[in-house]
Amino acid sequence: MRPRETLTESQDRRLLNVRLACPDITRACNLARAFADLVRHRRGYLLLAWIRQAEQDAPKPMQNFAGFLRQDLDAVTAGRTLPWSSGVVEGHVNRVKTLKRAMYGRPSFELLRTRVLTQP
Repeated sequence: MRPRETLTESQDRRLLNVRLACPDITRACNLARAFADLVRHRRGYLLLAWIRQAEQDAPKPMQNFAGFLRQDLDAVTAGRTLPWSSGVVEGHVNRVKTLKRAMYGRPSFELLRTRVLTQP
């Protein structure tokens, strides 16, 4: 799924042969590239059009993916449009959960609290 311009000549030729051999792969590849472009360049406003196209013309697994995106369309669109991210918060939650698992069976909450507050 790398951009076409980054493929070597032999990779590009093999991709072309596969796309010519299977129309489903061609449609899936085109939709996947469009979705990757939408995500990379924060073009969330194009998401609904992509979902409609995927639901009409994509192989079944991609149709299912488009259906899941449609279920929470506002959140997905905001996530692909707005510059804010909850990544930092999620990282801290992951760190605390990891420490909590490592502390399972240890004697006290105070020890867990100290490790959460002192570990970077």
